[in-house]
Amino acid sequence: MMTGVAEQNGSTDGTSGAEGTVERDAGTREPLAAAQIANIRRRIDEIDGTLIDLWQERAQLSRQVGATRMASGGTRLVLSREQEILERFRAALGADGTQVALLLLRAGRGPL
Repeated sequence: MMTGVAEQNGSTDGTSGAEGTVERDAGTREPLAAAQIANIRRRIDEIDGTLIDLWQERAQLSRQVGATRMASGGTRLVLSREQEILERFRAALGADGTQVALLLLRAGRGPL
């Protein structure tokens, strides 16, 4: 079981007490470092929210492209376009980028 600042303050419900804010375990007991970690984590959480929103928007747009292409008699997918996306992500992020691109592509067109 994780013990964090809240438990050290006598609270066992995950809140800090009077303000009722949730305290997360920063992995350090040093208050300045814990505060810095909390600030960084808040920014990470903001970025995660933005990434999720963009992921969902991208998937919807990709589905629209596919539906438009198929409704006009085209193919379900265009492999050259998928290769272009895979290469862009690989060039920017390395091997992990390829994996991210594969997940993005699947989110937009479904499994092959």
